[in-house]
Amino acid sequence: MLQAALVSFFPLLMIYSAFSDLVSMTIPNKVSLALMAGFVVFAYWTGMSLETFAWHWALFAIVLVAAIVLFTTGHIGGGDAKLVATTVLWLGWEHSLSYLFLASLIGAALTILMIRLRGNVIPDRVEKIEWIARLYRADSGIPYGIALGAAAIVIYPETRWMEPVFNLALPGM
Repeated sequence: MLQAALVSFFPLLMIYSAFSDLVSMTIPNKVSLALMAGFVVFAYWTGMSLETFAWHWALFAIVLVAAIVLFTTGHIGGGDAKLVATTVLWLGWEHSLSYLFLASLIGAALTILMIRLRGNVIPDRVEKIEWIARLYRADSGIPYGIALGAAAIVIYPETRWMEPVFNLALPGM
């Protein structure tokens, strides 16, 4: 049961965040709260040391402060700020730089794609679908939660959370 929960909980919240940002340009607070609560539960469940637990929360605080600064200066959205902080809470010091770098690369590709999309005329068949029409508008933001979620899903299998999953002994071995 632990293995199934570890394989599904974090990635499903990342997928939900990405799709929510795509269709509504928001990442709900409940996602960040669920990630924080889930981290506490899974840290206990997997026997994470108190020292490691504290270092994860220290990283969360540092990234949250930096993200709030970026939010207040208009560089990122509030949902993005909370999502990046709660994501590094899970990934820890070992994987956060890789995550942030990969999210930046995916975000750059997404931004280029959005700029190219916005240079086109919106097709009549999708003009009435509000969230798709919004993607074509130049005054609309970039749903960066897609990049944040995708990068997290790529990095997650390398984290300590997957050790109980990958260390499963096959019957008869």
